[in-house]
Amino acid sequence: MASYDLTPKIAPNLDRHLVFPLLEFLQERGLYAEEELLKAKIELLSKTNMVDYAMDIHKSLYHTDDVPQEMVERRMEVVGRLKVLEEAAAPLVAFLQNANAVQELRADRQYNLQMLSDRYQIGSEQIEALYQYAKFQFECGNYSGAADYLYQYRALCTNSERKLSASWGKLASEILMQNWDIALEELNHLKEIIDSKSFTSPLNQVQSRIWLMHWSLFIFFNHDNGRTQIIDLFNQDKYLNAIQTNAPHLLRYLATAFIVNKRRRPQLKEFIKVIQQEQHSYKDAITEFLTCVYVNYDFDRAQKKMRECEEVILNDPFLGKRVEEGNYSTVPLRDEFLENARLFIFETYCRIHQRVDMGVLAEKLNLNYEEAERWVVNLIRGLKLDAKIDSSTGAVIMEPNYPNVYEQLIDHTKSLSARTYKLVGQLLEHAQAQTAR
Repeated sequence: MASYDLTPKIAPNLDRHLVFPLLEFLQERGLYAEEELLKAKIELLSKTNMVDYAMDIHKSLYHTDDVPQEMVERRMEVVGRLKVLEEAAAPLVAFLQNANAVQELRADRQYNLQMLSDRYQIGSEQIEALYQYAKFQFECGNYSGAADYLYQYRALCTNSERKLSASWGKLASEILMQNWDIALEELNHLKEIIDSKSFTSPLNQVQSRIWLMHWSLFIFFNHDNGRTQIIDLFNQDKYLNAIQTNAPHLLRYLATAFIVNKRRRPQLKEFIKVIQQEQHSYKDAITEFLTCVYVNYDFDRAQKKMRECEEVILNDPFLGKRVEEGNYSTVPLRDEFLENARLFIFETYCRIHQRVDMGVLAEKLNLNYEEAERWVVNLIRGLKLDAKIDSSTGAVIMEPNYPNVYEQLIDHTKSLSARTYKLVGQLLEHAQAQTAR
């Protein structure tokens, strides 16, 4: 299943520290040779200050207790540089560790800067030193320390570009510490900056959105409400356009979120159109499953794709998260996905056929006859479907459900005002651009 692995496409859009969890997952799943992954880790570590970790991997890779002299020298260099930065940031760090002194800070940034200068002889040099110290701590793998110092630095920083850089570092630190609630707050904070900031080029803004969406995968597939919030973010016009332009592989994660999220079913129809538009640039088992069910009505192929979807999920670092339950480990998303995928097939198949043979339905759902019968009974009860099972013939009989003509009219016109508003907005933007020229 390495052919479905998106790590080569995702990694360039991540901080190198965020790539390590992906490599750990691939190593655990055995998708690539152990030696190949260990070499990739050493290559990544060579551009960080995590020298001790690199030494451990080198020993494991080459089965030796010796390490290259360049690693030893690099470690001495890192330790020396850390001491220099620690001394430069010491006055401000000491102030921040003094609870009584910190209480003197106010919401007014200019007041704080003046107060620090007058009372504690802390100026712009010490504040810049705190940023460099926090950045170095991050590169050393001390994410907790980096997160604390970057948070404090943001409160004192007056340079918008430096502040943005600190926000990316804070987000990465919280992700790597798996503080999902705080990471989500940082994600939303960064989104506000990216959407409101005046970039020198529209391409830079698009690239920032693409980075944000890639980083967000860690949060959305670990946070309790993540699979709803990924739809809220990725399905916005500006972000969906960025996906279609530069990162169509992210459609896998949006498609998965739609499948497991029953409450977002009304938005699925529009998303299916996006999948159709982009199938020439990206498709996998999950996007093809939706095409089979909702576009081609090819239920035999949908059944095959459902099996492939299971393999894709199990071997995806974001979708294949395992949970230990006693002596067993499960993949909750896999179970939820397959349950909803069967529901998609059942709903669409029964919409076309008024009478469905239970044996045929069991085959379409990848279940045996008894499992399929029990699954359908529970579904009819749970969703209060207008259907019944004829035990004598072994068939599911669907009662015809003709949509109300007024409901059809409302359904076709409900997005008219939003589309009109959007069109007017685009025309105004175009007119303003013409006037500016």
